[in-house]
Amino acid sequence: MTPVYLGVDVGSVSTDIVLVDESGNLLAGEYLMTMGNPIAAIQEGLARIRRFTEGMGRKLHVCGCGVTGSGRQLAGIICGADIVKNEITCHAVAAVRDTPGVNTIIEIGGQDSKITILSNSVVVDFAMNSVCAAGTGSFLDRQAARLGIPIETFGQLALKSKHPVRIAGRCAVFAESDMIHKQQAGHPLEDIVKGLCDALVRNYLANVAKGKKIRPPVLFQGGVASNVGIRRSFEENLGFPVTVPRHHKLMGAIGAALLACKEVQSKPTAFRGFTIADCNLTTRGFECPDCPNRCEVIQLLQDGKTVARWGSRCGKWDLTGEALSHLVDGGTLQA
Repeated sequence: MTPVYLGVDVGSVSTDIVLVDESGNLLAGEYLMTMGNPIAAIQEGLARIRRFTEGMGRKLHVCGCGVTGSGRQLAGIICGADIVKNEITCHAVAAVRDTPGVNTIIEIGGQDSKITILSNSVVVDFAMNSVCAAGTGSFLDRQAARLGIPIETFGQLALKSKHPVRIAGRCAVFAESDMIHKQQAGHPLEDIVKGLCDALVRNYLANVAKGKKIRPPVLFQGGVASNVGIRRSFEENLGFPVTVPRHHKLMGAIGAALLACKEVQSKPTAFRGFTIADCNLTTRGFECPDCPNRCEVIQLLQDGKTVARWGSRCGKWDLTGEALSHLVDGGTLQA
């Protein structure tokens, strides 16, 4: 029986699920769109991982499960996580394993941007911007769709530019308005796209990275790292190479899996098994009226029955996911 570890990263745009071995090698990885339904995304991801492993010809035993991302609390309860960590920590853990000695992590996701500064493989500073969507994956997707360009080729088009225009990139609304103005002035599309890439990088360096000393090696992680135009703009502004890891979209989930491996050691995992993918799970919320805090309490329901509850500051409504324990299949898959 082969020990493996599960990592789940639930974000506002994507949900990433990976399986790694004891050495931290990636065995399977799934990148799915959350589409406003994290429960369905988690279940679909688990189902895909299960199907993938069924064809491996050997029995796998999930010895640990780690979760991260903005939806980590929900994911932790659903999956039965052994460890729940923030994205900064998980991305740093995965980056250090990928590139020992990394000093800076640029991470741009679907809805926010982050920078992490490391020293001797330890996080010493970080910052994030979640106020404006300018520069995030969602904004780039929208502009690509508006221009009629497949997002997969957006960056390649930017590399063809000879005379990039200057776009105002500090605000998503102003950036789009400026792009339209440049189009109406007759500038080539590749120059407008390169101008946008440059503007978004300037915005990142002036706001997210403000006051931070960016030292190489630099890793560029998150979904936007797929955009070679953004990567080129970072390199031009910084004056040194920026590395995009092979599994840049999955780094948060990989970090969560690596932390789970370290967390469980010899103790049994709390992972509830892949049969979670087949359950009818929904959530429902209500506002507690018992004090001025007016806490929003979230309930997880299976077949209409409350099996977990969280969100109250005093803890009076809290119900752990222990009621889901009957879903455990031991984390074992028989190929």
